[in-house]
Amino acid sequence: MPKPLALVTRMDAATEAIWKDALSEALPEETLMAFREMTPQQRDAAEMAIVANPDPAQVAQLPNIAWIHSLWAGVERLVAELGADAPPIVRLVDPELARVMAEAVLAWTYYLHRDMPAYRKSQQAGQWAPRDYRHPRDITVGLLGLGELGRAAAGRLQAAGFDVIGWSRREATLEGAKTFCGEDGLVQVLAASDILVCLLPLTGETRGLLDARRLAQMKHGAAIVNFARGPIIVDADLIAALDAGRLSHAVLDVFEQEPLPAVSPFWAHPAVTVLPHISGPTDRFTAAGIVAANIRRWRQTGELPKTIDRSAGY
Repeated sequence: MPKPLALVTRMDAATEAIWKDALSEALPEETLMAFREMTPQQRDAAEMAIVANPDPAQVAQLPNIAWIHSLWAGVERLVAELGADAPPIVRLVDPELARVMAEAVLAWTYYLHRDMPAYRKSQQAGQWAPRDYRHPRDITVGLLGLGELGRAAAGRLQAAGFDVIGWSRREATLEGAKTFCGEDGLVQVLAASDILVCLLPLTGETRGLLDARRLAQMKHGAAIVNFARGPIIVDADLIAALDAGRLSHAVLDVFEQEPLPAVSPFWAHPAVTVLPHISGPTDRFTAAGIVAANIRRWRQTGELPKTIDRSAGY
């Protein structure tokens, strides 16, 4: 029988048990054990770990794991907490996650395109105030980040008729859309976008990327959607841009601190829509299947799945 696999999470016991059941069902030939259930001997024997925001101290008690498979697509916290000496890390790449995120991008783009924030204000004021319709072809949606999520979102937006442009750190192509890269390219995308959608990973280079200087480079009256990570946007600078009327609205699904504290000015700001980090939930069944396939391939060939680039942070 293969040596045990360790499941290491910061989930509550009930949620962890649900995930363990899904993973065990996908991996019936393996012995999967929650870290909290393992003896010291079993922790020493564990060959790899499946993790979800694990306690680094617990991972350190698995001295012989060859690699780590994250249950989440975002791994910046994992990289930061485990440090440079951690075993190779594989992040979750799930087409279902990309589909769900693209669905959310389209939904909230429509929310802004069809002036839902303005109609909400009209309702609250008891005003019957129709607004002129804008065709999607006249709305430019700028995507920051052209990885799996960005490409899926671009396809949905293009199919709906929106004019899509994209930006990434390195040069990339996107069928049917203009793409830009580098600092000059970012300036062009900010200036051209009626709706800016952020899907970037959080790295040393993207932390604070959208600060006062760059927000001032956006088209006057544009809206912003952040489905990436909260620290990519400087909160105080965003509020200042909204208060000044330079930006019309912000849809925020991610924040520096989550859950969002009750004292945050975002809750009551009239130009902000707050979402509880729901734009791209992980489907445990598809995720379990992907993790299982990666582990089986490793058992059969000895080769690791694609691991993250620690220097890039993803």
